[in-house]
Amino acid sequence: MDDVRTTDPAAAAPTGYERIGERRYRESVGFCYEEFTVGDVIEHRPGRTVTETDNVLMSMLAMNVSPLHIDAAHCATLPWGKPLVSSLVTLSIVGGMTVRSTSGRALANLGWDHIRLPAPVFAGDTLYAQSEVLTKRLSRSRPGEGIVSCRTTGTKSTGEVVLVYERSFLVPCRASAGGAAEGRGPGAGTGTATGAPGGSPDLAEDSPGPLRTVSAVPGEPA
Repeated sequence: MDDVRTTDPAAAAPTGYERIGERRYRESVGFCYEEFTVGDVIEHRPGRTVTETDNVLMSMLAMNVSPLHIDAAHCATLPWGKPLVSSLVTLSIVGGMTVRSTSGRALANLGWDHIRLPAPVFAGDTLYAQSEVLTKRLSRSRPGEGIVSCRTTGTKSTGEVVLVYERSFLVPCRASAGGAAEGRGPGAGTGTATGAPGGSPDLAEDSPGPLRTVSAVPGEPA
C-alpha cells in the first residue's frame, strides 16, 4: 500500500492533532478563545456507562455516606427500589466528558450556574453529553485571555436528560496558547492562571457572580 502521508510542513495536521515537526504530531486538547463560536454545539464522545463501583467509590471519596447511594437493602424499601447514582458522580462524569473540547486549555474555572438534575441515574445507565457555546468575550483584566460560557446537557442513551448546567471558564487566546499546550506556558501544570503577583490570579472582575440554587431529584441527597 502506497504511503500517502505528506512531509509538507504547511499541510494540515489530522483532526485532533497539532503538527510540531516533520511527520510528528501532538494530541490537541481544548480550544483557544478564537476557536469558540457562539451557537456552536459540541457532541462529546465517547459516552460512559456508569457502574456500581463508580457510584460507591466516588461517593466514599467525597465522604458522601448517604444510604441512598450505597445501601442496596435500604434502597429496596424506597420508591426507586435500588441505589441512585449520586448527583455529584453524575456531574463529575458528564463534566469530565466536556474537558477535551471545551476547557482542555482552560486556565481557571469561573463558575457553575443553573445546575439541574431532572431525572435519576442508576448503575448500568450510559451517559452522553453535549455543550452549546453561549457567550464569549475578552477578559477585561487579563490581556491575552478570554471568558467562555457553555451550557452542557447530559443524557442517557435513551435520550432522557439527566443533567443541565452552565459553566464559565478562562481560556488563552491563540497567540498565548502555544507554550501552555506544550506544558511550558501560562498556568501549565500549576493549576493556576497567571498575570497576578505570585501566580495567584485575581479573577473577581471576570467572575460570573455567585452560584445559583442547585436543584436535584426530589428526595435525593447530593
